[in-house]
Amino acid sequence: DLQWADAASITVIAQILNSARSSRFLLVGSCRDNEMSDNHPISNMISNVQKLGVNATMIKISPLDKDLVNEMISDTLCLFPRVTRSLADILYHKTKGNPLFLSRLIVSLSRDGLLRFSLSRRRWEW
Repeated sequence: DLQWADAASITVIAQILNSARSSRFLLVGSCRDNEMSDNHPISNMISNVQKLGVNATMIKISPLDKDLVNEMISDTLCLFPRVTRSLADILYHKTKGNPLFLSRLIVSLSRDGLLRFSLSRRRWEW
């Protein structure tokens, strides 16, 4: 959540990246681009370190479509996609396919007992 980083933290990150230009160094950060403008301090820092020759790659993670949500749930619960379709439709509606929200919702449902493993049926139920 780099969009919430304070000025001191951004300065430290920029200094580390600048000093690590000639060595093998990997920094993985995440930010919500819908919460940042072009003149956001993180955007400015990335632009500045790129001008110094630091390679920065931006990877945009788009929302999952309904079929991918179903595939994710099917894989997670080790059930056939035809079995998980109804749950996937509900979770897609709740999360709009946001992978972070989806994974957190699955954990929350399990924690609250709304998604549980049945020992007698040997499968997940909801």
